[in-house]
Amino acid sequence: MSASVQNSDEAGLLSACRNGDTRAFEQLVLRYQRSLYNVACRISANEADAAEIVQETFLAAWRKLRDFRGDASLSTWLTSIAVNQARTRWQQNRQKRGREESLDLPEGVGQGRGLQVASEQPSAVELLERSQLRELLERCIRALDQGFREVLVLRDMRELPYEEVGQVLGLREGTVKSRLFRAREAVRDCVTKGMSQP
Repeated sequence: MSASVQNSDEAGLLSACRNGDTRAFEQLVLRYQRSLYNVACRISANEADAAEIVQETFLAAWRKLRDFRGDASLSTWLTSIAVNQARTRWQQNRQKRGREESLDLPEGVGQGRGLQVASEQPSAVELLERSQLRELLERCIRALDQGFREVLVLRDMRELPYEEVGQVLGLREGTVKSRLFRAREAVRDCVTKGMSQP
């Protein structure tokens, strides 16, 4: 589908949504839910939270549709709502953890998703090394400050252009590039240290 056809189709859907057409809104949800889920999942580092963030994003979008003027693309607008929802959820979780956290809880190594086996049938050792590297990388990304994690997720994982990342986060392009550089450096240092530990 060409960009102009998609834009006119999107404009028609938006117009129908503004007139209360829930079926048109369902089409927008189907079009954007996967990409928003991926962003929410990476920022929140929690699949259950990510699903709720996406639901909250679409509820907020439905309520605010009349306010959408089209200064940015619909995708950018929805992504910025999702990022704000993820920030809110992250703050709530941090406050909750602060009340409940215990220092004697062991770190849950290997409690995440199961190993994914490639078609080449790698050895058990290779699978373990890949799994450990993936867990280390995810742990390093989760350890980033929220602002750095958001930039890293939107640029490196969602592959948004710098300008669009700036629109989503309300930052200048230079600030986006600076934060991305610092985020990448921090993740690289974290992974290097993690790999050097026995």
